[in-house]
Amino acid sequence: MTIKLVLAGCGNMGYAMLSGWLKSGKLPPAAVFVIEPNADLRKRAEALGCSAAADAGGIPADAVPALVVIAVKPQVIRDATAAYRRFNDGRTTFVSIAAGTPVATLEAILGDRAPVVRCMPNTPAAIGKGMMVVFSNRLVSIDTKRFVVDLLSASGEVTDLDDEGLMDAVTAVSGSGPAYIFHFIEALTVAAEKAGLPAETARLLAMQTVYGAASLAAESGEYPGVLRQQVTSPNGTTAAALAVLMGEDRLTNLLTEAVEAARLRSIELGK
Repeated sequence: MTIKLVLAGCGNMGYAMLSGWLKSGKLPPAAVFVIEPNADLRKRAEALGCSAAADAGGIPADAVPALVVIAVKPQVIRDATAAYRRFNDGRTTFVSIAAGTPVATLEAILGDRAPVVRCMPNTPAAIGKGMMVVFSNRLVSIDTKRFVVDLLSASGEVTDLDDEGLMDAVTAVSGSGPAYIFHFIEALTVAAEKAGLPAETARLLAMQTVYGAASLAAESGEYPGVLRQQVTSPNGTTAAALAVLMGEDRLTNLLTEAVEAARLRSIELGK
């Protein structure tokens, strides 16, 4: 079968996206060629039925993939992207998921004929619950953009932006956001243990409460503030806890500070 997609990098995010594409049937394994220098990571891609090589030189000489997905760390994005310059004749679209790396950087490496899509996914993509945001340069056709969005939808929700300058904020909110939630679960677990609950019970209560509340927020269609009010009885236990979290906008201010720190770091990485 003709290679339709080259995946450059099969680390945690690359593997999560690859798994989603294959499980959903968006792509058959034979249509994907994986480039991964780490032998162990390369083997797990091969275990899914994909062909793989340690570097771009292993891609068949006659291959003209529709997409090259660059799923490497921002620190190595320049060298990693340069290895695929042979596909910069306009027939291949490049999709980058490197945080903080602007489209202009990729265009400078690949040339002004390369269609480029910048994407910011997050780790829940591994279970089809991710959030992907894309920005495309002027050379990406409408049909190609639809194909990319459809492919990414195997891993969760997808939306696009017209202003690339907002991608650093996207990185700070949804890209890094899962780590904030994981830490919240950790913190709630510690609080539960200090309240006297056994460790395993504390962990289960914290995790399931976050999962259930997020699911309810997603499925109810109600604004989160309305749901908060619905569960908060005047002078009740929830009101007492929220007085601590919401007093002087403590939690809002803390998250705002955290998101801004991540946004600024994303900008630094882009430089």
